[in-house]
Amino acid sequence: MDSIKLTINGKEVTAPSGCTILEAARQNGIYIPTLCYDEAVEVYGACGLCVVEVQGTPKLLRSCSAKASDGMVVETESERVVKSRKIAMELLMSAHDGDCVAPCQLACPANTDCQGYVGLIANGKFDEALRLIKNKISLPASIGRVCPHPCEKACRRGKVEEPINIAQLKAFAADLDLKGDAYVPEIAPETGKKVAIVGGGPAGLTAALYLREKGHEVTVFDMMEKMGGMLRYGIPQYRLPKEVLDSEIAIIEKTGVRLCNNVKLGRDITLDNLRNVNDAVILAPGAWKSSPMRVKGEDINGVYGGIDFLRSVIQGNPVPIGERVAVCGGGNTAMDACRTAVRLGAKEVYVIYRRTKNEMPAEDIEIKESEEEGVIYKFLTNPVEIHEKDGRVCGMTLQLMELGEPDASGRRKPVAIEGKTEYIALDSVIMAIGQKLDPTDFTAVELTERGTIKADEDTFMTDLEGVFAIGDATNKGASIAVEAIGEADRCVKVVDAYLNGDELDFRTPYISKRDDDRIDLSDREKQPRTVAEVLPAEKRRNNFDEVSLGLTAEEAQKEAQRCLECGCREYFKCRLLSVAQRYDINPERFAGEMPQKYTRDENAFIERNTAKCILCGLCVRSCKEVVNISAIGLLGRGFKTSVSPAFALPLDETKCTNCGLCVKLCPTGALTEKSTLEKQVPLKEDYSVERAEIDGASCEYLVSRYGGEIIRAVPNDDNARACEKSREEIVKILSK
Repeated sequence: MDSIKLTINGKEVTAPSGCTILEAARQNGIYIPTLCYDEAVEVYGACGLCVVEVQGTPKLLRSCSAKASDGMVVETESERVVKSRKIAMELLMSAHDGDCVAPCQLACPANTDCQGYVGLIANGKFDEALRLIKNKISLPASIGRVCPHPCEKACRRGKVEEPINIAQLKAFAADLDLKGDAYVPEIAPETGKKVAIVGGGPAGLTAALYLREKGHEVTVFDMMEKMGGMLRYGIPQYRLPKEVLDSEIAIIEKTGVRLCNNVKLGRDITLDNLRNVNDAVILAPGAWKSSPMRVKGEDINGVYGGIDFLRSVIQGNPVPIGERVAVCGGGNTAMDACRTAVRLGAKEVYVIYRRTKNEMPAEDIEIKESEEEGVIYKFLTNPVEIHEKDGRVCGMTLQLMELGEPDASGRRKPVAIEGKTEYIALDSVIMAIGQKLDPTDFTAVELTERGTIKADEDTFMTDLEGVFAIGDATNKGASIAVEAIGEADRCVKVVDAYLNGDELDFRTPYISKRDDDRIDLSDREKQPRTVAEVLPAEKRRNNFDEVSLGLTAEEAQKEAQRCLECGCREYFKCRLLSVAQRYDINPERFAGEMPQKYTRDENAFIERNTAKCILCGLCVRSCKEVVNISAIGLLGRGFKTSVSPAFALPLDETKCTNCGLCVKLCPTGALTEKSTLEKQVPLKEDYSVERAEIDGASCEYLVSRYGGEIIRAVPNDDNARACEKSREEIVKILSK
């Protein structure tokens, strides 16, 4: 075969005579994006992404159709080319109505694949669910119990009736794992790099586990007698049994992480020493100091910080609180404090909160259960002065409030009602309005004006080379545990790159998000949310037994099956998204009416969603040119053109053989295969019968191939139907 020589991106290459520029580039390992091209079908040139600049040619050429010639000089990523591709991508994405990632995952500070593990639980794949969770959450049984689950607030199922019970599903999968042969992650080969972590709370332990998984030697130093940080010393036993936390920490220790307790920075070790011995240091000390309210009398005996009070109880040496207790604050720490006070025997427990119940940041379930346990709420009140008698708290004067205009947080600002106060008799006061870092031992690094450790928002690097900082002790201060875990996960990637001498790209990759205002869920059947049974109030208020009894396997599957599966199942192999993330695009500038409504049409094998279609034509052309059936085609004209079976019939009423070729070639999630083999229908034609040994059994499948690659494998005997392996595993076995 004759060959030609041409130059692509400054590199001289050889290609067969008569080939296109795209073919020449591909044969020489040079990437040119395209979403409408496949070797099996005729060139269509619909997407406009494969354009290139050819020296001496004024217009950009579509490389899928333009022939390569001897001596041609081609640029595939010139400024003109990139600009053209960005516009093409923006136009495509502006008409692409779909969620790349589910809203629940986007709302999770740790970026947990909530939809993924909920779906696995729905299908009874509990082990797989746990492993997926552990990709992002190092302590899932603990976090599943205490997380205020922002994922659920974003869950679209809440637009139907109630959000999916994501947090308890996480705890269910993790608890099941702990009861059996608990999963211990695999460790990469040893790198010889050493990392020291100061702080054994959720941030520090997460960083330790994920750095260890990458093969680094990790040592965690913590000033307390046991690891766990605020999960251990700030969360009561009735919410998070410490036996559960201990089991999860033991798994981290099994990976080879070295845990050193009763070691305090500034007393037992110095930052200079850690830097000299290790290749990197991560500061994750947590926020252990209760924030003051600046109220007259708060230094009186009997006034305690919320965290200090909870820690004393957990350590088995509770401070004296008497029979009448006031807890100031409206967050979950305040809830933990008031409910703990009830369990310690206090007869009157008040929560003092300056706004109304609707503005409380605490979880609704915490408020409800505390009320059941007898806690008294005094809304629209604010402490003015704490009084003493005989050297101890005897009461408090409260300023009565009303709500004014919204403040910076969006909540209506409480305003004092002049001249109106109230007095309540008390034995103790617990200030649960927040916590912060005690900066005494961290003066070696630069601090913010708030007294927290200053760390770069992207790299987590402090002002000291090789020293990173994460969690409640940094920048904006204390937050929820899952946010600290998310920071730790991102920091691990940075530290690993730092240790390897690599650089990271901190740009946020583009993803497609649906407009919630356009989503109509009125046709969805309402199903009640499944919630774990709890101990009755009269029983739980007298002890520290765990309140929630957890979900059963049947309850977990039933609840998980309510998931709407908002995120696209094709996310990891979507070619449309891959190209979109390659360029800095802004589709919003072309936003307007969507050409297609978000509707699902399906048969037993294929799901179609025309709203995700970009009209590349690959499905239509492959059905006509390769399979010679034409079960689908282009319907309509202009802006309203769509891909549809003839006369808009269901696929089952067409000549479709369910060969799956259209699904295989679709560059988006517009055409997807049903997720389980059990749901697939028999092939109508064009298949072969193939057998494979699977777990010691001979299994028979009906197999359809395209270009030698399996695109469908349908069970054809009882052994195959009983096989519990995933479709991906079956395809791998049959392909050998």
